[in-house]
Amino acid sequence: MTQDLDAWLGGSIMARRGVGGGRAGARHALTVAAQGGFHYVYGPYAKPTLTIAPGDVVAVETEDAFGGVITRESDRPTQLLNFPYLNPQSGPIVVEGAEKGDCLAVYIHDVEARGAQPAGTTCIMPEFGGLVGNGNLLNPPLPERVRKMHVDRDGVRWSDRITLPYEPFIGTIGVSPEIEAISSLQPDYHGGNMDLPDVAPGAVIYLPVHTPGGYLYVGDCHATQGDGELSGVAIEQRATATLQIDLIKGWSFPWPRLETRDFIMTIGSARPLEDAARIAYRELVRWMSSEYGFDEIDAYMLLSQAGRMRLGNMVDPKFTMGASILKRYLTP
Repeated sequence: MTQDLDAWLGGSIMARRGVGGGRAGARHALTVAAQGGFHYVYGPYAKPTLTIAPGDVVAVETEDAFGGVITRESDRPTQLLNFPYLNPQSGPIVVEGAEKGDCLAVYIHDVEARGAQPAGTTCIMPEFGGLVGNGNLLNPPLPERVRKMHVDRDGVRWSDRITLPYEPFIGTIGVSPEIEAISSLQPDYHGGNMDLPDVAPGAVIYLPVHTPGGYLYVGDCHATQGDGELSGVAIEQRATATLQIDLIKGWSFPWPRLETRDFIMTIGSARPLEDAARIAYRELVRWMSSEYGFDEIDAYMLLSQAGRMRLGNMVDPKFTMGASILKRYLTP
């Protein structure tokens, strides 16, 4: 965690409207031992692992997307992984006072790799990814391949020649739906497996509450990832995610929102990809209209010139897009 990441937080929506006022409250640790069993669905039926007050800070130990079972480059994922028990989630964390019609505001202080090196894992799995066929096609599947690499704050050592920057983020984060139990592999209106690199240290993600307590789940941290998560797998890592979790009363919306020092973003997940983009841009138009004084048509026209679109994933059961605009265009 660095001061320059945190400096803008005092002027954020979370600080201005949150019950905790953007101030860090009590600190908690949700370790793997305290978690016990991980969860593979987002829903209101699990027993909470932790209850906190708005503004409290939680250091959450997460497992990697494979459940930690891929340990060597000679491993074959299809022999070790038990689909659909992938993408294990820590939580749920209950926030006191959260109820339907509110939203959780989660400021990401830090995401730090944990565990023995090589701490990063990526792989190719047959019939999975953005450039392969699936089981409905005649083409043969790609061969399995695993790559393990050293990961720390100095970078991701892809090879002797290439070191990628350490740009960590939370691949899967969200709240419980009101009644459904949704796989942790799928993104939707509740958040989930969005694989959006902007959900990173220095950002606040806003998640509308659907069930009492909110029931926040988190997991699937990445050391780095390109737009789209093209092969279906990022640099997966075990991590400790440090989160400041606040509550905003009476503020709700259909899809997750995100704020950084420089921009606001709305997030949509759907198939086909253009529907995810349409959801994200529609929600941004509505946000600009309801809270920043824009006529909807004027916001629509401005986004055509100044909007930016981020591709989270194009490989999950639903694809994820984030539509954003710089804050400097929103100042009255």
